[in-house]
Amino acid sequence: MEHRTLGTSGLRVSPICLGTMTFGEPVNEADSIRLVHAALDMGINFVDTANVYEGYRRVLGSAGGWAEEIVGKALKDRRDQAVLATKVCAPLGPGDQDRGLGALHMHREVDASLRRLQTDVIDLYIIHWPDRMTPRESTLQTMDQIMRAGKVRHFGVSNHSAWQLCEFVWMSKQHGWPRVVSSQIPFSLLHRHFQHDLRFCEEYNIGVTPYQTLQSGLLTGKYKRGQDAPTGSRAAEKPAWIGERDDALYDKLEAFENLAGEIGVPPGQYALAWALTQPAMASLIVGVKRVEQIEDAIAATAVRIPADHMEKIDAIFEQPWRQMDPIRPA
Repeated sequence: MEHRTLGTSGLRVSPICLGTMTFGEPVNEADSIRLVHAALDMGINFVDTANVYEGYRRVLGSAGGWAEEIVGKALKDRRDQAVLATKVCAPLGPGDQDRGLGALHMHREVDASLRRLQTDVIDLYIIHWPDRMTPRESTLQTMDQIMRAGKVRHFGVSNHSAWQLCEFVWMSKQHGWPRVVSSQIPFSLLHRHFQHDLRFCEEYNIGVTPYQTLQSGLLTGKYKRGQDAPTGSRAAEKPAWIGERDDALYDKLEAFENLAGEIGVPPGQYALAWALTQPAMASLIVGVKRVEQIEDAIAATAVRIPADHMEKIDAIFEQPWRQMDPIRPA
């Protein structure tokens, strides 16, 4: 795999990032550690987790920390081989200080993450969600304090739109605070809501690290019209995480699978390869249960989508609305 630079950080990351949201349940600790080690052995050097991840047992406000503990054990003797990312903001309890981007919560949680991850420093600390109750100036000032203390090397954001990224870029420039280097968004052929934000990230050199690129397995070809969900699939284990599958969805999936068949690659590899062609893409976060899925994701980095497929893809999966440009329509 040819590694890519993550925004302005100078970090070189593999185009596939190992996601850990299902670590603990359904992927038990021993298997999770084996997956981390296998990913590192195959050249993946980017691992993404969060202080709230605890697999399928996660409910809003539960304590979290399970996935971080597992990742810490997996990287204990291999920490120098991984660019390690974790997150802060999401609820970890019922109290007002158990969530958000206030200074008290951020300082407390970065220390808790460092402890669980068994590391002295987090390579990429990600603001998990916007916090409408905390001014962004306060968040950036706190992030500056955390980074000056040597606990974090770089920071990114998740689930933020381009206008919110723009505010972070502007405030950092005005005050000399750290600059946002990455944006983690839900993005796939079936979820293109952030499509037009990618150009902003490209212009300002913010590396995009999307999640749900395979849309919970919908883009892997495993789900067939009129058939029950396969055993062990997301739809069988956690149907609330995948949504309704109707005829309109299957029409798109079948047309997409035909395109992948034209160049002789599995649909999942085709979907990942398409995502890697998009502006500002640095690394795709892929969650796995088996080593074979890591191999498939890595194989996708060698797939090339034919130029004439791009318009066909857009015809199947429409891009979001964009203001017309009557001056320069091209």
